[in-house]
Amino acid sequence: MTTKKYIQLILILGSLTALGPFSIDMYLPGFSDIAKDLNTSVAKVSMSLSSYFIGISAGQLLYGPLLDRFGRKKPLFIGLLVYILASLGCIFVTDIDTFIGLRFLQAVGSCAATVASVAMVRDLFPVKDIPKVFSMLMLVVGLSPMLAPTIGGYVTSYSGWHTVFFILMCMGIVILLASQIGLPNTHKPDTSISLKPKPIIANFLKVVKEPQFFTYAFTGAVSFSGLFTYVASSPIVFMDIFKVDAKMYGWIFAFMSLSFIGASQLNSLLLRKFSSEQMIFGALITQSLISIVFLILAMNNLLGLYETIGMLFIYLACLGISNPNTAGLTMAPFARNAGSASALMGAIQLGLGAIASFAVGIFVVNSIIPMVAIMTTTTITAFIILNIGKRFIKEKIAASNDEETAMIH
Repeated sequence: MTTKKYIQLILILGSLTALGPFSIDMYLPGFSDIAKDLNTSVAKVSMSLSSYFIGISAGQLLYGPLLDRFGRKKPLFIGLLVYILASLGCIFVTDIDTFIGLRFLQAVGSCAATVASVAMVRDLFPVKDIPKVFSMLMLVVGLSPMLAPTIGGYVTSYSGWHTVFFILMCMGIVILLASQIGLPNTHKPDTSISLKPKPIIANFLKVVKEPQFFTYAFTGAVSFSGLFTYVASSPIVFMDIFKVDAKMYGWIFAFMSLSFIGASQLNSLLLRKFSSEQMIFGALITQSLISIVFLILAMNNLLGLYETIGMLFIYLACLGISNPNTAGLTMAPFARNAGSASALMGAIQLGLGAIASFAVGIFVVNSIIPMVAIMTTTTITAFIILNIGKRFIKEKIAASNDEETAMIH
């Protein structure tokens, strides 16, 4: 693979992966204006974020088998078309319930891009390079939470929040064209894969029963739900509690994203000296300590705007280290079922993210303590899952070695 081709693939795969985060982050500064225009509360508008996460989670399970059965590009085309039409609907929406429903459809469309990009990474690159490729994708993806809320803040201030969804629709069109023209057919259609519910469920169960999958998929997903908690809480925390305006909120969100991006790139360098397993363990230990200190400070009312930004900055850096490694180790055992494995990994991650963001809509009103409590709980839970799951992986390796020894004798 030439350097030019490699960069082209990373940019297109990165743009596919970034579509979802852009769709989440770009409209956040408009929450207050959306609430006013649709005669509702900011908390009710935050439910559109939950519906988006639910849509991505459910949609991933739909696209996984489709990507394995029909190849990568046809389901991707259909998904992006749904996304474009739903974005168009959001421009003309007049009530909050329709808006929440359209956000669900928008998510179902965009998750085709997310699942396809992860599956294509598994198709195109050797297993040992996957964590590094995911770190490269994080660089492209990381630009979305830097640029999206900042652009969204200015667009909302000058043109209104409806324009944000017009821009998202145009992005969908450009990404659809780029993916259809610039990406190779990385996976031939496999007619042996059934689309009937029973075989699909059996296939997902087969994936889940792999110890390496459930250990790293759930470790990564539970830990990463802390990011969803932050994203869903941030408009309330910064604009309602700390009283910053939409433009300043966009800049704060962009600054915070530097942490996640920088850490994901540092991960590429650290992988030269440390294994992915060591990186995950170290990141979760640090993240647990930070979140506990964060919670103690919040409960004692010792956090102002700058202290809150500082604590979140370190917390997000830990996620930037752990996430590419958990994703790489989750996908490593799969070749034939890469689409289903990718879909299931994404569904678990975004399903837990939907629950976390839903909890934010209920509990985070006039205090940051609920946000920090959720983040602390998810981090410690992820650390426990990692250590329990490692035992199952060791047991399977030991059993495999015993079988090989028996066969030799």
